[in-house]
Amino acid sequence: MGMSLDELSEELIARQPPEAQVMIRLLLAEIKRLTARVAELEERLGKTPQNSSLPPSSQHPHAKSLTGKRKSKKQRGGQPGHAKHERPLRPTDECDDVQRLKPTECRRCGTKLAGCDPAPLRHQVWELPEIKPHVTEYQRHRLRCQHCGETTCAPLPPGVPEGQSGPRLVAFTGLLMAYFRQSKRRTALFLEAILNQPCCPALTVKMQNQVTAALRAPYEELVGQLPAQAQLSMDESPTRQGSVKAWLWTAVAGAFTVFGVRLSREATLLDEWLQGTFTGVLTCDRAKMYWSQGRLQWCWAHLKRDFQALLDAPDGQVQRLGRDLMRPTRALFRHWARYRDGTLTRVGWLRLMRPIRAEIDALLLRGKCSGNDRLYGMCRELHDHRAWLWTFLDVAEIEPTNNVSERALRHAVIWRKLSFGTQSAAGSRFVETTLTTIETCRQQRRNVFDYVTQAVAAHFASQPSPWLLPKTP
Repeated sequence: MGMSLDELSEELIARQPPEAQVMIRLLLAEIKRLTARVAELEERLGKTPQNSSLPPSSQHPHAKSLTGKRKSKKQRGGQPGHAKHERPLRPTDECDDVQRLKPTECRRCGTKLAGCDPAPLRHQVWELPEIKPHVTEYQRHRLRCQHCGETTCAPLPPGVPEGQSGPRLVAFTGLLMAYFRQSKRRTALFLEAILNQPCCPALTVKMQNQVTAALRAPYEELVGQLPAQAQLSMDESPTRQGSVKAWLWTAVAGAFTVFGVRLSREATLLDEWLQGTFTGVLTCDRAKMYWSQGRLQWCWAHLKRDFQALLDAPDGQVQRLGRDLMRPTRALFRHWARYRDGTLTRVGWLRLMRPIRAEIDALLLRGKCSGNDRLYGMCRELHDHRAWLWTFLDVAEIEPTNNVSERALRHAVIWRKLSFGTQSAAGSRFVETTLTTIETCRQQRRNVFDYVTQAVAAHFASQPSPWLLPKTP
């Protein structure tokens, strides 16, 4: 009969010859190592965006849900009774062309018809105009002085670029690459095929650098305002710069957002941005580079995924703690949703949160003292820094999640997946500058194309670019 490893006691091993004992112990150590490795790989295989920090885009959109949520019986598309959405008609005097159509004869008897309908049926057709570049030629005359013989050439008017691309074309090309995630080659193809604008990839690089130069001063002004903010939400995502791994950082404030591309995930960028003078609240995940930066609020969306990972673990003790932690966490999000939509006052919300806070703190202490390696590290960290779990209860206007910075990063992450990062430091500066401009204009409900066009025009005229930061009256 075979023997299991559990039956292989130290006493039984001691009965064997010395050479056999060495071999048995080596084999047992290797089996233990391989068993731990298999468990690690199985746990990694079971990771999803619901129980880890994997981005939602890493999961196939048709992947089956592991949460047990029932599939809706509703059909796709609009549901019966939903409000109809249709484009409103433009006023007649704002239409570029009005065609008045009158019947000439009665459709029944053929009698000639005359007169006007005071309320005709209106049907409007939207069409693109013929797209062709607007080309302005500047003829610079060179005239010779009759007195001294010197030749003088007329200068270009202020604001006219020395190159062949005007401000609107440069702004449009920059946004086509940054906002609409097109490569330089496809941007050049679009300009040629759709806009009848001669272009090549090298020209898009030149215009990219012009956009960066035009927007850089407003970008630096926003960076300088970060230490003075009362609250920031920060996150980072991996990217590439050439053949080197890099990190795309974001910091979201109330009225603006800043992006930065650096070759390191260390706290050097935080020191550069926050300058050691930030005294507000920083909402973030549990990455250690944030720990020395002011007062923290750890993201509960990340914590919920960590608790789900405990629920999905094979160890029964780990599962029980995950289940016990998930129950008050779900209650926390329910109460927060009611408080956020105004159906629950702050006083009532804080009263409901008091027992939830005490329960979660006690459960983390239980995991810290459990003796289970799977629970000890995470629960010790959370319990020892539990004040960073509950800052949103003590400081008004602080949210329990870092969703605002993750939403800001979403466009950048999609861009990275399409472009595989940047190829140079100049490309990284273009990305961080334009992404900052795009997201800040969205926050402030400003037209980003108008703003970038104004900034490029000011750059061509050697004038200061308009500021991105709202000016206080």
